[in-house]
Amino acid sequence: KKIKGKNIVSNPGCYPTGAILGLAPLIEEEIINLKGIVIDSKSGVTGAGRSPDIGYLFSEVNEGVKAYKVGVHRHTPEIEQELSLLAEEKVAVSFTPHLIPMDRGILTTIYTSIKKDTDDRSLLSLYKRYYSGRIFIRILDQGRFPYTKDVRGTNFCDIGLKVDNRVGRIIVVTAIDNLGKGAAGQAIQNMNIMMGLDEKEGLLFPGLFP
Repeated sequence: KKIKGKNIVSNPGCYPTGAILGLAPLIEEEIINLKGIVIDSKSGVTGAGRSPDIGYLFSEVNEGVKAYKVGVHRHTPEIEQELSLLAEEKVAVSFTPHLIPMDRGILTTIYTSIKKDTDDRSLLSLYKRYYSGRIFIRILDQGRFPYTKDVRGTNFCDIGLKVDNRVGRIIVVTAIDNLGKGAAGQAIQNMNIMMGLDEKEGLLFPGLFP
């Protein structure tokens, strides 16, 4: 079994990154039910790559939001694979991505049902302990939630959360830059670790395009 919080570094793709980092502490500490996990992600247009497609032209995307590949997105099996490894049993999730009119960034909202009694303060303490020493994972203070502009052009993953005891749910919100933590930045971090370098090398002064 993975050592808590220490092997959550490499993830399969941009959508899985925010989802897995947001759920890992809850799953390993068995705080949530593994059934009924809902993951809602909103992504900038660069998540679709640079291939020309009418559906991603500015005039098509601007002033609109749409869900796509509902129930059949290719990253769903990757999310389930990594969460199942953490849980040591089969985990299935409901994942729906949305395309929004911005260049880059992914905001993911995760809905889970509570298995163990907890509150905001206790859960924040858990997340901070779990990701202690992980410079690129920032746990936001109580009442604060991630904003994609705060991670734009970076390798950071910001995480905020809320215990909604009224409906018996824990809501986790994560934000990453899909071209940074969700792609090139994560690749550099992985390379640094594999080569025995400081994992921060080349990642604290990122460039932006677009």
